[in-house]
Amino acid sequence: MASTDETAQVTQDNAPLGTTPPAQPPTGTEAGRGARMPGWLPRAMVLALALIACFQLGSWAFHQLTGLLINILIAFFLALAVEPAVSWMAARGLRRGFATFLVFMGVVIASAGFVTMMGSMLAGQIVDMVEDFPDYLDKVISWINQTFHTELSRVEVQDSLVHSDWLQKYVQNSASGVLDVSAQVLGGLFQLLTILLFSFYFAADGPRLRRALCSVLPPAKQAEVLRAWEIAVNKTGGYLYSRGLMALISGVAHYILLQTLDVPYAPVLAVWVGLVSQFIPTIGTYLAGALPMLIAFTVDPWYALWVLIFVVIYQQFENYVLQPKLTAKSVDIHPAVAFGSVVAGTALLGAVGALIAIPAIATLQAFLGAYVKRYDVTDDPRVHGHRRRVGRPLLARVRRALRGPNHPAAAAEAETRPKPDGRP
Repeated sequence: MASTDETAQVTQDNAPLGTTPPAQPPTGTEAGRGARMPGWLPRAMVLALALIACFQLGSWAFHQLTGLLINILIAFFLALAVEPAVSWMAARGLRRGFATFLVFMGVVIASAGFVTMMGSMLAGQIVDMVEDFPDYLDKVISWINQTFHTELSRVEVQDSLVHSDWLQKYVQNSASGVLDVSAQVLGGLFQLLTILLFSFYFAADGPRLRRALCSVLPPAKQAEVLRAWEIAVNKTGGYLYSRGLMALISGVAHYILLQTLDVPYAPVLAVWVGLVSQFIPTIGTYLAGALPMLIAFTVDPWYALWVLIFVVIYQQFENYVLQPKLTAKSVDIHPAVAFGSVVAGTALLGAVGALIAIPAIATLQAFLGAYVKRYDVTDDPRVHGHRRRVGRPLLARVRRALRGPNHPAAAAEAETRPKPDGRP
């Protein structure tokens, strides 16, 4: 029996002239060499699987730590806000940690006092509403009996309400939801404690934190980081202090109005209007004015109208007179940019994003402004909002067409009109 090479040679010799002999299948050695997996493919597959696993692990960790990262972001901006006061006290001989402690104690005491006053006011209003509820119910029943000719009584209505199925279900659901509310309150207190702790460390150890950050950067980058930090401190602190001053002015103005109208809880309502209108962007004014209007309505409906008129007038005064003077140097951004930043911050981080959006955008704008090359603006009427007139005004052309070419004024105008070559 002939070998494989000899058989292939005989087949090739016996092939007709002008035709290509059929290809022979590769031998066992050649087939094994061609089907062997490349050496880099297993390593590439392992690397791809490792990258996918790392991405999944990082995504899971990020979603689990989102709450902590948001708390750290709030703490960082709070530390930037109190940095000017802490630095001022430290420059006058106080230890930086003790100065930070004094500032935070002042913030905590003021916040606790405000919450206590608001709680006492709300509790008093709820007690008054519960005590006056029978009188309101009698008035409503009397109106229904006179209008629809019914014979309802308060005792029957109260019995039907007490023994109704929906009230019993509501009480059961409320009792089961007490644990959820308690858990939310405890979670909120723990979150507040976390924010205060991180912000205290950021403010007290600010210089050491900056040194640690600059130690891993080259000298050129260190100057840029320190400059950005200084801008952030100035903008955030300026924003907070200007808003605090405007809140004080707003609270005093509304207190005078509410005290003049003899509206109850005037001091608490004035503090509410001042804080909410200044530290809740865009819609804070309307939220702040709703509560004094409601309390004034319980005294006299006309008082609510007077409060509404005063809130609208004061808002215009604040927008066009007070705010430009107080925030011209601290937070100098366009109102449209501020509104857009608040909307974007709310979409990204909710209420937290709405609060820190304006100082963050002001810091970014001030930092990037140093690297944007600016030129002198040309003296063109269109820059100032005026349209440049091209040719004759439309009214003059219509008047000239109505007068006709033989009118004496048309002839005089033709004589004074400049020639195309520039000659008079």
